Amino acid sequence: MSARLAAHVWVGAYLRRVQMEGVAVYVARRGDATAGAVLIKLARLDGTATAYTRMPDLTCGGLHWQALCDGPEPEVDAAIMRQREFDPDLWVIEVEDARGRHFLDDMP
Repeated sequence: MSARLAAHVWVGAYLRRVQMEGVAVYVARRGDATAGAVLIKLARLDGTATAYTRMPDLTCGGLHWQALCDGPEPEVDAAIMRQREFDPDLWVIEVEDARGRHFLDDMP
């Protein structure tokens, strides 16, 4: 998340970006509108999934998307639930794409 961009604005832009590709995406959990962190779950529709979160990039500063958990979808869902318990302001966005596209590289 950019420190200057409210979470709900980033989420809205991300939803539109994914929808433009004809990929199913929805808000599984709304977080804090301004300062909530965002977690993206990519469900590959084959029983596997990956959860992505923004992490500090220690080499060049800023943030980058990193896999928090990857594997069977129930295990990824359990990891997401643990994150939700830890961070009540967390947004959870779910993308369903058999081709494994998350479109995060296209987002600021």
